[in-house]
Formats: sequence, C-alpha cells, structure tokens
Amino acid sequence: METSSSTCNERVSGLSPIFAKEEFSRLDESNDTEFYAKDRFVSHLDSLALSTVGRLISDLVIEKEPVILDLMAGWDSHIPDSLKPPRVVGLGLNENELRKNKALTEHVILDINKKPDLPFPEGTFDIVVNTVSVDYMTRPLEIFKEAARVLKPGGLFLVIFSNRMFPEKAFKLWRESDEDERVILVDEFFNHSGSFEKTRFFASKGKPRPKGDRYASVIDVSDPVYSVYAEKKGGDPGRRARPDVAMSNCEKLESTVLEKKKARIKETLCCPHCDEKLSKWEVPDNPFCQTWDNDFMYICFNDGCPYFVRGWDRMYRDTNQSMSYRLMYNPEKDTCMPMPVPTRNALKDGIVE
Repeated sequence: METSSSTCNERVSGLSPIFAKEEFSRLDESNDTEFYAKDRFVSHLDSLALSTVGRLISDLVIEKEPVILDLMAGWDSHIPDSLKPPRVVGLGLNENELRKNKALTEHVILDINKKPDLPFPEGTFDIVVNTVSVDYMTRPLEIFKEAARVLKPGGLFLVIFSNRMFPEKAFKLWRESDEDERVILVDEFFNHSGSFEKTRFFASKGKPRPKGDRYASVIDVSDPVYSVYAEKKGGDPGRRARPDVAMSNCEKLESTVLEKKKARIKETLCCPHCDEKLSKWEVPDNPFCQTWDNDFMYICFNDGCPYFVRGWDRMYRDTNQSMSYRLMYNPEKDTCMPMPVPTRNALKDGIVE
C-alpha cells in the first residue's frame, strides 16, 4: 500500500505499515465542532454491552483514587460509582453532553483531530479511557502518543469499541476493516507510540440481546465489546498487577452437577450446560474436514447456551481469534467435545432434525 512522508504514513521497523494519510479520510470532512454540536443523548450500545463496559473499567482500574481522563467524552463515561475517582476530566466537543455527564468533575472542549496536543501536564492521569470513539480519530498515532505523555508511569490507557459507528465520521480504514482487523489496528496504534508495555485484549460477543431492547426484534445478539489496553512503561514493578479480564453473564455449573448431566446425555440428548435438546447434525462428506466414523453427531445450537456464550471470551483470550465453540456429542463413543465455530450460524446448515 502506498505511503507518504507524513506522520501518519511512516513505516516503523518491526511493525506492519502505518497506512497512508488518505486511509484516515472520512465521508464527511465537515468541521467536527459543528457536527458534534448537535446533542445526542442516546446510548451507543445496548444495556448488556454497557454493563460489560462498566465491569471492564471496574476490574482494570486498580488504583484506589484514580485520576481519570475520559478522552472524546460524551454524556456518559461508563465509569462505575464504586471507583469513586476524585477527579475525572472529560475532553469532548459537545458542551451540553459534557455538562450532563455525572461522572465528570470538569470538562474541556477540544477538537483533537484538529489539535491532538492534550492540554495537560505530563504524568497527570492514572487512567485514560476512550470508549466507542477511536474510530473517529483522524490522527490516532499522535493522539496515542499524547495519551502516553499525560499518563503516569504504569498508568492505563483503555480503548474500548464495538461495531457501531457514525459511518460519515469514521475514518476510511476503520470502515473498510472487519472487527478482528480493527483490534489489530488499535494494537498498531499502541505499538507505534513506543510508550506502552505489551498490549492486552478483551472481547465480549455472541451474547443474546437483552429482552426489551428496542432492536431485539431485528437483532438477536448483543452489541460486541472489544478492548485493547496497555500500561505506560516505567511503572512500579512491585505494584499489584491488573487482572486478566474474562466476563460472562453465564455462570458455570458445579463440576459434579455437570458430570451427572453428561453421564445421562445418551438417554436425554440434552445439552448438559443449558438443558436444551441437542440437534441431530450430519457429518459433512468433505476430505478437508475432520472425519469421524459415524454419520451423525448431536450439537447444541442454543445461542444462549452458557458453554457457547463463554466460548467467545475464552477463545479470544487463548487464541486472539474471534470464534467460539458449541457442545458436540458423539453417540458412537458416548463422549462430549467442543466444536469450534467462527460464527453463530456456522454448521447450522447440517441440521437434519
């Protein structure tokens, strides 16, 4: 891909290419201050996704009295009341929204696409959080460097995003990337700054959409939540480490209960995790697929099954791949096994009854 000599275009040794300036162009290049002057007191995620964001922030912020910068803030910072931060600065473009944000102790109006220099001294904040707005940064490399500058050593930069956006203001490369590629892209922004420790990742997806949600009749899955985050270099090595975060609204069954259900699966043909009836699934006649001796398996295709729902978190943490697994029962061997699936609809065309 062609590059130029601007800051957004340079190639960095050891990293994949930073894309050309035009990759950060937008469908609507009108003044951001005017575009965001319109009040938008709406939730940009469904209630389950919003609660996931709140829990993610709560788990990763380990400081007792964190000083927080909400970068590109709106009317809701998603910061749990339990954190009780003494200072939360919201930096955004809409005065009315920032004034309504109950988490903020102060706010600053600034168009960081026009002027990415953050108006704070070096080492001001323990936490910088950017929620569902990284896709609107037209100068992300400079902004990520600035986020590192205003963080204290060991401070956390937490970038959270989903798959929803105002397409007219999202930059071109973001619009044209899939969800996994966007995670890699944000990771690239961190790496390019040179100021952060190794990035870590979080994904929550594939969960059933909350009942009563306004879009529940047309969208049956909750909005996905992705996060890439890292600490600024130079932190105290003796400080308590931030936890590995894995979330699910589905609790695991006690092992003894689960094993009893598995022992009866031959007679019940019910999923031991959710008690739904297993579907008979025809093994594909494909030399490129794993082969089994029998012609049929039984698979749980319940999209709300805890085993399937937890799988998205587990696979992303273990393999950094956006996929899950379903419970599959082999009637010939009377055994259960995970069956990896890249999407919710994968394998469903093989259901025979």
